[in-house]
Amino acid sequence: MTEFLQQLLNGLSLGAIYALIALGYTMVYGVLRFINFAHSDVFMVGAFIGYYLGHHVPESTVWGGLLVLTAAMIGCALLGMLIERLVYRPLRSAPTLNVLITAIGVSLLLEYTGQLVFGAAPRTFPPIFPSANFHLGPLTISSNQLLVISVTLILLFALRFIVMRTKIGTAMRAVSLNPRAASLVGINNDFVISFTFALGSAMAAAGGILYALNYPSIDPLMGVMPGLKAFVAAILGGIGNIPGAALGGLLLGTVETFVGGSEWSTYKDAIAFAILIVILLFRPAGLLGKFTVEKV
Repeated sequence: MTEFLQQLLNGLSLGAIYALIALGYTMVYGVLRFINFAHSDVFMVGAFIGYYLGHHVPESTVWGGLLVLTAAMIGCALLGMLIERLVYRPLRSAPTLNVLITAIGVSLLLEYTGQLVFGAAPRTFPPIFPSANFHLGPLTISSNQLLVISVTLILLFALRFIVMRTKIGTAMRAVSLNPRAASLVGINNDFVISFTFALGSAMAAAGGILYALNYPSIDPLMGVMPGLKAFVAAILGGIGNIPGAALGGLLLGTVETFVGGSEWSTYKDAIAFAILIVILLFRPAGLLGKFTVEKV
């Protein structure tokens, strides 16, 4: 029983990181109906922003860690807005395939620019938050795990509040439903889409910082596999659905952790993509997604 609870805690911690990345995928898809494959590399940039800032604040302090986390989120929000303005906005009326290929190109550009700027060698992430282990009977709980789950819940509820309870959130939902009608009633579609990219990129940056705290070796290609798994999580929960992205991330992280602790550990990555195939075959809309009928 203790081993089960320990694995469950580890899985929820990993799944929370997947959920943060998946939220960026699902937000952009909800508004523009395309997958921003460069999102996983924004996650990497967030981790490197944290790496460099982490050496200029007192280590293992709450305020220093919060400062680094906030700065990384702001930096990646600006990067997301820049990518949208320079790359995706000119292609907004282009065929979906063109945008998809461009997104892959931006992803590769960020990865190899990262190798040029940061170097290809892995770096050890500094301990920006205090770290300690707590013992609840035979169960060991890391403060970093509690931090990951707590920050994810806070950001998830903040995002839900923004989308459902604010004017910009109403505008985002309007643009998602009908961009032309939204512009006719006075909504600035360009601003709304740019804000969506900023919000999603900030979530990716938070995921990058939290991931680096728990797996403290970062490199310019670190976002590839977490990004792909977060994409699977978004599909699993229902692409375009915010609670679905969170649920998908938690489920995927939990499954991966339990498989990693079994005799099938070699196949844990393959199982994640097998889940994607099963979901697409039997429930293409995802666990919380809704089936829609497109008129031709």
